[in-house]
Amino acid sequence: MKRRWIFRGTKFLLFMLLAAAVLSFVLMSLWNWLMPPLFALHRISFWQALGLLVLSRVLFGGFRGRRGPPMHWRGRMMARWAQMTPEEQEKFREGMRGRCGVFGSRTAERKA
Repeated sequence: MKRRWIFRGTKFLLFMLLAAAVLSFVLMSLWNWLMPPLFALHRISFWQALGLLVLSRVLFGGFRGRRGPPMHWRGRMMARWAQMTPEEQEKFREGMRGRCGVFGSRTAERKA
C-alpha cells in the first residue's frame, strides 16, 4: 500500500514538473515572439519564463486548489426560507423585485 502512494506521488511530481516545463516554454516562446517587436522589450530565458509563471501564480492565483464558489449561504437561506410563513415569503419577493427587477416571476407563473 505504501509503495502505491510513493508511486502515485512520484508520478504526480513528474507530471507537475513536465507541465511547468511546457508552460514555461510556451510563455517564453510567446514573450519572445510578441514583446520585443511590439514593446521593444528584451527576450527572456526559460528560467525567467518559469519565474514569471510562479510570480503570476502567487500574485493572481495563490496556491490553493481551484474549487467552485462557496455556497454556504445557500443552505442557510434555504433553511430561513423554509421557516418563513407564506406572507413573509411574499414580502421577501416584493423586496427583491424592488432591488433586482423581476425576481420570482417564474414562481408566480407556476402558481397561475
